[in-house]
Order: sequence, then structure tokens, then C-alpha cells
Amino acid sequence: MTLKPLADRVIIKQIEAEEKTKSGIVLTSAAQEKPQVYEVLEVGPGGTVDGNEVVMVVKQGDRVITGKYSGTEVKVDGVEMTIVRQSDILAIVQ
Repeated sequence: MTLKPLADRVIIKQIEAEEKTKSGIVLTSAAQEKPQVYEVLEVGPGGTVDGNEVVMVVKQGDRVITGKYSGTEVKVDGVEMTIVRQSDILAIVQ
């Protein structure tokens, strides 16, 4: 099954946490800090949303940072994803 976001929605997936520290210590999954960086999987078409024209700035493959509690979490075919509005994206990671 695939998801196709509508309007100004963006489907993102959290990037996996590092398994080692910079000094080489291997971390257990419980000790790993969850990053707030996500990969953009799909982008909606934009258009008119709430009477305002929305132009989509992010594109598939971008790495972005969102607010900590933004979006709706969904699980499709065992993969956890989050659907957010483009306005919930705080920055694109270069």
C-alpha cells in the first residue's frame, strides 16, 4: 500500500538513531537519543489551502526538522511514518 499526501501535506520518516557515539561506544536501543531529523518520502501538490496559495518548497529525499509533537503518526506495511503540513516543517537540513 502507498500513501499519497493531499494539499500541503508531507509524509516523513524519522532517520534512524546513531548506534555508536563519536568515541566508538556502542549504544543499546534504549540509550539511543531519537533524532528530530526526518526524510521526506512524499510531498502533496500544494494549491489553495484555507484560502491561501501554498507552493511546496520541500521535495522527496530532503532531510527536515519538525516540531517535536507535529503531525499524525501512521504505520503502513510495518513502516512508521508521520504526516505533517509543510508549515510544521521548521528547517531543511543541508
